[in-house]
Amino acid sequence: MARARLFASLCGLVFLLNLARIIFAPLLDVFIGEFAIGEATAGLIVTLAWVGSASLRLPTGWLLTKVPRHSVVIGSGVILAVASGITATAMTVPQLMAGAFLMGIASGVYFVAANPLLSELYPARIGRVMGIHGASSQTAAVVAAPFVALTLVIDWRLSLWTIAVGAAVITAYTWFAARGTDMPRAGRADRDFVAGALSEWRLVVTALIIVGAASFIWQGLFNFYELYMQSKGLSDRAAGAMLTIVFAAGVPAFYFSGDLADRFPHVPYLLGIVGAFAASLLALTLVEGLVALAAISGIVGFVIHAMFPATDTYLLDTLPDSTRGSTYAVFSSAWMLTQALGSYVLGLFIERGYSYDSVFASAALFLGTTVVVLVLLERTGRLPS
Repeated sequence: MARARLFASLCGLVFLLNLARIIFAPLLDVFIGEFAIGEATAGLIVTLAWVGSASLRLPTGWLLTKVPRHSVVIGSGVILAVASGITATAMTVPQLMAGAFLMGIASGVYFVAANPLLSELYPARIGRVMGIHGASSQTAAVVAAPFVALTLVIDWRLSLWTIAVGAAVITAYTWFAARGTDMPRAGRADRDFVAGALSEWRLVVTALIIVGAASFIWQGLFNFYELYMQSKGLSDRAAGAMLTIVFAAGVPAFYFSGDLADRFPHVPYLLGIVGAFAASLLALTLVEGLVALAAISGIVGFVIHAMFPATDTYLLDTLPDSTRGSTYAVFSSAWMLTQALGSYVLGLFIERGYSYDSVFASAALFLGTTVVVLVLLERTGRLPS
């Protein structure tokens, strides 16, 4: 029961942490009007939230060799509450940027600490807890835009104050729940960050090879999804609805994929997901019309979001107690950096005159080819499993 209470509190905290990363996108128009800034400066605010999320993942991995995982999780909640308050009271653009960066830092610190903690709290059901936890996080992506629209009736700052107060309350409850929980001892053997990470470099590289290209392509796809749908003849509103479908499909995807990740061999399951993403992306480039695009968008959203709990389960279930926290921090940091350039690279191709369909079709074929090669390597026993 004590572990269930702690797990519930983490699901609430991860919802707010992911909302903190996403909430800036629907607020961009407000920032442009409120602070008299251009689109580039407004876009930098969003970028800083994601840069913040990536920036301290490696140092957090080192910190986990010195400090209990639940203490770092509670610290991330404190950072989120304070950072959201700073952002909510911002009167200048630099203050707004600093707040966004700190809100991003909170999420990065949290994920590096919380995911290994959850895997050690429920070692026999890692995939299931990763799926439920991920579904809680993904729900924030679905509700962010309507949540901001609702708070704008009163004041845009209300959305950030809500996150600040919610983070303070849930963090306090997490601290209370952690005090009454018998914490696992598994992570106590992980005390040498560099040696631990280096000892598992093959597993990290293998995971990045399997999912790195797919997540890179996904970053470009979802950030340009509305523009892509508009290029297929949809209205602005319909294009926005397609992106909502993609994100909404991710909620059940996290839940079901986490459960399946416990049942199937990790590497073949991951390769199946990446192959399905390549096939659905190729199908997306071939269809037209509102109904067909909505159906394929749902499939794309479900498949790609299924990859994330499966990846976490692969790493956290395969890594030994003595290196889990260190190695997961290295993987998480490298994976985030791998994804980060996806939108930029896609933008370069579009600016040079390539169509969205041609770029995404080429990406799908490349991804499919890599899956075939990796399947052959897996069948011959050349991939760590």
